[in-house]
Amino acid sequence: MRALVTGGGGFLGGALARKLRERGDSVRVFGRGSYPELEALGIDCAKGDVVDYESLKAACDDRDVVFHVAAKVGLWGKYEDFYAVNVEGTKNVLRACLELGITKLVFTGSPSVVFHGGDIDGADESLPYPEKFDSFYSQTKALSEKMVLAADHEKLSTVSLRPHLIWGPGDRNLLPRVVARQKAGRLRRIGDDNKLVDAIYIDDAVDAHVLAAIQLSPLSEIAGKAYFLSGGDPRPFWEIVDRMLAAAGLGPVTKRMPKAVAFGLASLCEGAWRLLGLSTEPPLTKFLVHTLTTAHWFDITAAKRDLGWSPKMKIEDGMAHVAHWIKASRITV
Repeated sequence: MRALVTGGGGFLGGALARKLRERGDSVRVFGRGSYPELEALGIDCAKGDVVDYESLKAACDDRDVVFHVAAKVGLWGKYEDFYAVNVEGTKNVLRACLELGITKLVFTGSPSVVFHGGDIDGADESLPYPEKFDSFYSQTKALSEKMVLAADHEKLSTVSLRPHLIWGPGDRNLLPRVVARQKAGRLRRIGDDNKLVDAIYIDDAVDAHVLAAIQLSPLSEIAGKAYFLSGGDPRPFWEIVDRMLAAAGLGPVTKRMPKAVAFGLASLCEGAWRLLGLSTEPPLTKFLVHTLTTAHWFDITAAKRDLGWSPKMKIEDGMAHVAHWIKASRITV
């Protein structure tokens, strides 16, 4: 493949770029930073932003597949900022693909596009988008996914993959946030429930993206469809959190907060942040409380069947890899 990976400086984008390079593919990443560690592997690094069409189009030149991984992620922020990156940026990717004759687009979506605020126990891809969203991230990712799937036709084949809670060595988002909150004494179990949640190891998420690109064509089963991706091994949420903390050498979460109190504090935080016009993320939001107190795991039968993919990493083995990475890298998470 001659592949472009947008968001190549991120956790998933970087891992995907390295995997493609290992396969012998021609790889270019597109992002806002400089990535000497990728350049050292023979990966072409193009600098730019998905909201800037000309720089994006230049990066797409001579590619035959685009992995659109770049996104604005977060629990808080201005709607305009999420819309610009997640929706307008995706429009730019689609436009570049069509103008340059690129035939394949693998889009990294999110299971949050179907999150309705309640439990999701083993749902498949028939679960509809909700009428109302609790976060601008989910709302704009849903808009962008709809565009990508609607754009599938004989000249451009598209697919959306929805990996759930990507984790593993190299994680600079999920693990550091959990560890930082625990170290600051701000991590608390909310409510009395410990609902099931499924996550996906980074290598398994990467493998699914590569397989999707290989299979994608106008006649393929996956064209124009969305697929949930996870480890296929739902666990109680706080068990996963405690395993992450243990990998970082920390003890389990012992502090608790009633669910009603958490929702009340989240409302106060959101109100104060809006009133003061703060751009930083509040310590608690209603979307976060919903996420921490509901089940969210998915039926991955369709991805296994249509992609010829299956998750390989068991959570116990993966956490051992994370612990080794932290120790060997001598990093502070």
